[in-house]
Amino acid sequence: MEIRTIASFLDYHGKIRQRTDRLVALLPPDQLDWRCRPGSLTLGDTVRHLAAIERYLYAEVAAGRPSAYAGWGRELAAGPAEVLHYYHRLRAESAAILGSLTDSELQQKRLMPGNAPITLWKWLRALLEHEIHHRGQLYVYLGLLGVPTPPLFGLTSEEVASQSCRG
Repeated sequence: MEIRTIASFLDYHGKIRQRTDRLVALLPPDQLDWRCRPGSLTLGDTVRHLAAIERYLYAEVAAGRPSAYAGWGRELAAGPAEVLHYYHRLRAESAAILGSLTDSELQQKRLMPGNAPITLWKWLRALLEHEIHHRGQLYVYLGLLGVPTPPLFGLTSEEVASQSCRG
């Protein structure tokens, strides 16, 4: 998928973010430090990581600046209210930076960490893939915790199967 206009990217990115935001809102406040196994990210780590990497890696590089990503630790935001505030604040900052990009910039090169060049539209596509990856983790983690989650596109797989023609 080639991204040809900033407007089309922002529209699609907004929809991706809405689906992720719905899951983040379901995180049990008393389970932010839960992890599926030793050494894995906690729920809170995952939320902080999503916000921080979008803002300080993807948005900074998209703007033509070096990455400023410094991780996802509890020192960034510890309690449930702080984690959500951090998440929403950084997401808003990212949206402002990404919204300032122009169509002509999409074909320009940016430097990723390690100074490898990448075309901006490909960098933005990687941002989407990264978010979708972590949203999948949140679905699994919430499922392991017994938290009901919304269907991704409105119907469950069972509902799709029951409404499908089989012939």
